[in-house]
Amino acid sequence: MTHRDNELDQLREGRSELENHYIDELVSGHIGRREFLRRGSMVGMSAPLLGAILAACGSSSPSGTTSTSSAKATKGGTLRVAISTPAAAVNPLTVADAGGLCMLNQTGEFLVFDSNLKLALQPMLATSWAPNKDGSVWTFQLRPGVTFHNGSPMTADDVVYTFQQLADPKNASNALSTFQGVLSPSGVQKVGSTAVAFHLEAPNGNFPYLVSSDNYNAIIVPTGTDYGKWQSNFIGTGAFKLSTYTQGVGAQFVANPSYWGTKALLSGTSFKFYSSQPPQILALEGNDVDVIGQFVPYGATSLLNNSSYNVIRLKAANHRELSMRNDLAPFTDARVRQAVAYTLDRQGMVSALLDGNGSVANDYPFGPRFPSTDTSIPQRTQDIAKAKSLLSAAGHPSGFSTTMKTEVYEEVPQLAQAIAADAAKAGINIKLDIEPQSAYYGKATYGNSDWLDGTMSLVDYGDRGVPNVFLEAPLTSNGPWNAARFKNPTYDKLVGQFVAALDLSAQRTIAGQIQTLLLAETPLVIPYWIDGLTASTPSVGGLNPTSIAQLYLNTAYKS
Repeated sequence: MTHRDNELDQLREGRSELENHYIDELVSGHIGRREFLRRGSMVGMSAPLLGAILAACGSSSPSGTTSTSSAKATKGGTLRVAISTPAAAVNPLTVADAGGLCMLNQTGEFLVFDSNLKLALQPMLATSWAPNKDGSVWTFQLRPGVTFHNGSPMTADDVVYTFQQLADPKNASNALSTFQGVLSPSGVQKVGSTAVAFHLEAPNGNFPYLVSSDNYNAIIVPTGTDYGKWQSNFIGTGAFKLSTYTQGVGAQFVANPSYWGTKALLSGTSFKFYSSQPPQILALEGNDVDVIGQFVPYGATSLLNNSSYNVIRLKAANHRELSMRNDLAPFTDARVRQAVAYTLDRQGMVSALLDGNGSVANDYPFGPRFPSTDTSIPQRTQDIAKAKSLLSAAGHPSGFSTTMKTEVYEEVPQLAQAIAADAAKAGINIKLDIEPQSAYYGKATYGNSDWLDGTMSLVDYGDRGVPNVFLEAPLTSNGPWNAARFKNPTYDKLVGQFVAALDLSAQRTIAGQIQTLLLAETPLVIPYWIDGLTASTPSVGGLNPTSIAQLYLNTAYKS
């Protein structure tokens, strides 16, 4: 036995069966370092333990970002940030847009942080977590000594209150996209004064991601919080506190002197809201802001090709989804839906709209971000002749006309135009209806939303650490975001099996079946995956963005 073998055996002592399984998978080479970090952190293995195991196996922790900042850390100053205008009131229950969710995380914190930079889950308001044997109950130990901005201590009661509100169907919570069919209010239970247990409706191997920053609505708030009034105070536990908020204009925050963690270096932050990306770029170039919270490459070559700016690039599962109403003609026929998919020049879109900062997608919610993806499934490519043949077989030899609803957000209008131009080559005439986000999303419920009700609808989806939300909310029969009205019992069953699986190889096997089914049915089209991009001036350092458009500034500074 070598010294490393002995060291690894010592590290295994006291570990659960599941933890040792992941160590075995690492040692055997069945999973790599990155996936070991993801899997280990998900079941509650600490960062020091994960690092020690990697070292014992002769590996080191990989980096998850590229950045060129050389600014020296200094204390004080106000960081000026440009983000998209929140589409509606900043209400933790209902926020569903990039600007709104970025506002939530300025003062609010989560049980767990999904770090794109660390490539693993990190403790935040929970210090540790662990599942029972089958993953149907997950217990989280809470961080002691945390206080809300109003001075009250954070307790297990606050955590229970928060998740019971988020999981209650009566509240029309946006977090039901994550919790529907997974967690009911009665399943959130206090364990003594320092822990909370989540009793799930079915085993869930990825559950810690569902209470992490991935579920951007799930900031912890005090018991009894009136969510409708939260925008007036932004009460949370974070490193910054609200100073002022002006709807449609901007917000200012100041450092929280009572923060439980390392105190912020900045004295404060100032956010300016913009209706689109071009004025944000102009503001950065004109020195009116120091940071653009998230941007896409289209129209941003002056940032990407200029060494005067620092750009953080994060591999991500950001994407756009084109849904087609499976319950409305002509999209009741899968051949018509497939025809639309075959018209797309995906590689051309990645080149023209993303400048290579992304990759082609294949009309299912599995991509390069997820190790569970079955990469053996052939990639769809543009085939106009096949699209025309499918249309003719479906009774539309001369094509057809329809309308696509979509939003003013990043490169989405340009993508809509590219889709319409490609579809026209097969005789499909798509009229575009491009709306402000507030009008497009509406109330984000069926019957009250152009996003969910349009015959065709093109929407943005932000990054997640696991594909659960992408698989469930827009595609399961009762999913709250099922704009395609896709109802397939076989699909629902496969997703349930995928979600319950704790083992990566089992997940990948089921993923392959899901991918094959979705290609056959094509309820929606996903043209590409988009890298997460954040830009700043050279004087800025310590930024901690996520590729879902959150921006953590507790470690940020201006030199």
